[in-house]
Amino acid sequence: MVLNQERLEAALKVVKSDLNLLGFTNNSDRVIDFSIYIFEQLESTNKTLWQLLNNGAPSGTVVIANRQTSGRGQWGREWNSPLGGLYLSLALFPNLPVTKSFQLTLSSAWGIATILRSYHLPVLIKWPNDLILSQRKLGGILTETKIQSQIITKAVVGVGINWANSVPPTGIALQSYQANCLKNQVSLEKTDFCESLEMLAAITLWGIASGIEYMQNESVEKLLSSYLAILANLGQAIMVEGQSGVIAGVTATGDLRIEIDSPNQSPPNQPGSNPSRPDVAAREIFVKPGTIRLGYDTL
Repeated sequence: MVLNQERLEAALKVVKSDLNLLGFTNNSDRVIDFSIYIFEQLESTNKTLWQLLNNGAPSGTVVIANRQTSGRGQWGREWNSPLGGLYLSLALFPNLPVTKSFQLTLSSAWGIATILRSYHLPVLIKWPNDLILSQRKLGGILTETKIQSQIITKAVVGVGINWANSVPPTGIALQSYQANCLKNQVSLEKTDFCESLEMLAAITLWGIASGIEYMQNESVEKLLSSYLAILANLGQAIMVEGQSGVIAGVTATGDLRIEIDSPNQSPPNQPGSNPSRPDVAAREIFVKPGTIRLGYDTL
């Protein structure tokens, strides 16, 4: 299964029309003019896109590979990229302060998940950058940046999403998920379908564009609120350095907020107490991306 450029161009128009009908206030086509390159095989779509940018490619340049031989996820981890999956990278020139760098990944993940959800696919986000479906990994995002004078002048947002490729036990492929919904007579009308790899690519590109536009037009507080609304980890119990706690949110810099339980010296219902557990009081700590790994078995 390979991605066809002509079908992708048509799918971009269809998805854009769908988003307008669904009430999305998306003017990203005025900001991003997609220029698409499709390759049979690459080491990495991010790597090839950076090479194109170094040769003068503009914002909105897209690199897609039918397979990758050296795909990468966050923190240098290998991203298995067999035929049948979606592997793409999009170039952006955000001119964003480096202190807000995590918002690129946060807004991209939110945008992709939100548009997939508009097709009645119950996609959630697993902190910090994974897309999950039925408690399993559907895809991931890798954002790389170029910085000058503390400003992010160029960014490459790389996305891998399982479509019809083989996946590990913790993964899920979207095509088989939809087929299983129909087999089990789950309510999934024809109009709800992401019907092809090209349509998935179009949804992903419009998702990134929508997320970046949302980030640029709204306050960071509103962006975080929208992100947390579809964060699967919120309220998840967690152990950090031998201490028990609960995931309480995410900061604007991408750190995970964790409420750690400690012995409560205050009477129940007094400041500092935890009303659901009157024997403990919560204190908050912050964990940076990449320092801990959250599993799928507790989502």
